[in-house]
Amino acid sequence: MSNALPSIGLDELFKADASSSSTIESKSRSHLIGLILAGVTGGAAIVLSVVAAPFVAPALRKVCLPYVPASAAQVENVIAALRLTSARSVVDLGSGDGRLVLAACKELGVRGTGVELNPWLVLYSRYRAWRDGVSHCASFTTTDLWKLDLRPYDCVLIFGVQQMMSQLEHKLDAELGRDSAVVACRFPLPQRKPYRTIGSGIDTVWLYTNALPRHDFADYPFHKFSGVSQHADVRAADNFY
Repeated sequence: MSNALPSIGLDELFKADASSSSTIESKSRSHLIGLILAGVTGGAAIVLSVVAAPFVAPALRKVCLPYVPASAAQVENVIAALRLTSARSVVDLGSGDGRLVLAACKELGVRGTGVELNPWLVLYSRYRAWRDGVSHCASFTTTDLWKLDLRPYDCVLIFGVQQMMSQLEHKLDAELGRDSAVVACRFPLPQRKPYRTIGSGIDTVWLYTNALPRHDFADYPFHKFSGVSQHADVRAADNFY
């Protein structure tokens, strides 16, 4: 008795080979798509980390100065305070998106410098200066405010936090001239009474300066200034910077 082996035709062999090749190609495509998705996800995570890092970094510093945009009322109060000075060169310490510097340049014609550690905010501020047509008088730089020499400026703007104001006051004492002005927002300088206080609550602005004659201050026409009405909460102090 002979043993008969099953015969497999050429068609069946070709079909089996084609099916195997198709399976391999499908697995290869799936693997490639997986690699692409993993690469895109990883790249997006890296980009997000790079963009987010400058915004998160302030929380890791000894003195945290987070990015909090100034409100419209705060900007108006700062401009009102600047109008009471003879400042021609203004520096904003922690300039954020640049809105204070840009407002000062557009409304008062001063030269403004914004100092900000976040490079993305600096780039955005430069774009806004170009867009608003004030790039000739508004500049922005990525600099640590504690390392900046304040002597070239006759007015300093600061939206600070309470724990930094005392240290900042020592820096102002060491580097600013007697005729220089300081405009503090959110928190006042701890050791001085302001020359003028404008606004109330979180929009309060404190002006410290020796640049104006004191006897003229009580009747100063604040109602002429943008954002400060005739009945605005504007107060003077007997002792000032």
